[in-house]
Amino acid sequence: MDLSLTEDQELIASTAREVLSSRAATAGARAMDGDPAGYSAALWKEMVELGWTGLAFPEEHGGVGGDFLDVCLLFEQLGYAQVPSPLLVSVACCGMPIARYGTPEQKERWLRAIADGQVVTAAPLPWDRPGEGPTAVRDGDNFVVSGMATFVPYAASAENILVVARLDDAPHAFWVDASDVTLHPVETIGADRPCHVELDGVRALELVGDDAGDALAAAEAVSLFGAAATCAEMVGAAQHVLDMTVQYATEREQFGQAIGSFQAVQHHCANMAIDVLGSRFIAYEAIWRLSANWEAGQEVAMAKAWVSEAYERVCALGHQVHGAIGFTEEHDLHLFSEHAMAASLSFGDADLHYENLAADLRLD
Repeated sequence: MDLSLTEDQELIASTAREVLSSRAATAGARAMDGDPAGYSAALWKEMVELGWTGLAFPEEHGGVGGDFLDVCLLFEQLGYAQVPSPLLVSVACCGMPIARYGTPEQKERWLRAIADGQVVTAAPLPWDRPGEGPTAVRDGDNFVVSGMATFVPYAASAENILVVARLDDAPHAFWVDASDVTLHPVETIGADRPCHVELDGVRALELVGDDAGDALAAAEAVSLFGAAATCAEMVGAAQHVLDMTVQYATEREQFGQAIGSFQAVQHHCANMAIDVLGSRFIAYEAIWRLSANWEAGQEVAMAKAWVSEAYERVCALGHQVHGAIGFTEEHDLHLFSEHAMAASLSFGDADLHYENLAADLRLD
């Protein structure tokens, strides 16, 4: 595994860092606080024009011809800049399962729509309540989906929702029209404006894939790609917390000298750096395997478990170094702490993934 970036990937990352840093004041988490949509429509339009929404898709379906690793570089920079956006859920959770398991007709329809800027979202089965979530039944050649999908990000902005529902006791992926569902907004600390989505006998637009095997694989891919993409976002955010903490430690003086000269503060920063570096390695190993279309279930589980806890540790140590100023509304550090709590729960928390790994490895 070679985790060094190509010249094109370096350009993707640097361009994204430049664009997002210049837009953070008007499109960042602080600026979007209280906004009903939760993201900047102007920045979304700019992302579409830059080709970010189609970066991971083939050119024949309106994309740029990159891969999943390429677009994860964008997710990392979104995390670094703390810019909320439906890019992750639209591309990773909806687009990648279609690109991998959809029919040729579905790829042409949905990948081109996402690349053109249509906002879509995904509703995986609830990880914390096994056996619950939407169900589907056959209605002739069609399918009808009923039940409640919980904590669906950007649901109020989405035109269509990729719903994972149980059909014959197995998860399948179905596209539904967002205008056919009932939304129940949820007040959470996350910036992605989640809603509980109520489906009352909603007729599905289509089942993803040619057969039940593709539909099952697509359903699993929603959470698999979503978890890996969230890891990239958390890596970028943790890097920003480390950078701002080191900068603060070199500028803040106590007893006539910079606090960064104190050994205890140096230890905190060193531990943060170790967590950030380790998170980057384990996250991008999982992302690389997914990009190569290799089996990556265990790698994604390990990455999601480790990065979730490491990001929270980085934020905690950042608060230790910053002291009282880091807890104030005016300082940005609390934005990252809130993001860490929300992201660590997305697509399963660390405990869930550790339990799944233990079961897969027969350690329980």
